[in-house]
Amino acid sequence: MKKEEIKEMTTADLLERLAQMEKTQLQLIANHTVSAIDNPASITKGRKEIARVKTELRAREIAAAK
Repeated sequence: MKKEEIKEMTTADLLERLAQMEKTQLQLIANHTVSAIDNPASITKGRKEIARVKTELRAREIAAAK
């Protein structure tokens, strides 16, 4: 997901997407712990996407407080 796509989404959609991404991330890490996954770089990619969504949510929270 690109930054532009994230900015276009509503806050409710972002929160829903964040919950889904975190759940997927935990499953990836658990699967990788048990046995090797095909693409271990997907763990890093997922972590960065979660950070992008959290950053946008925080920016919106700060903007709403002003």
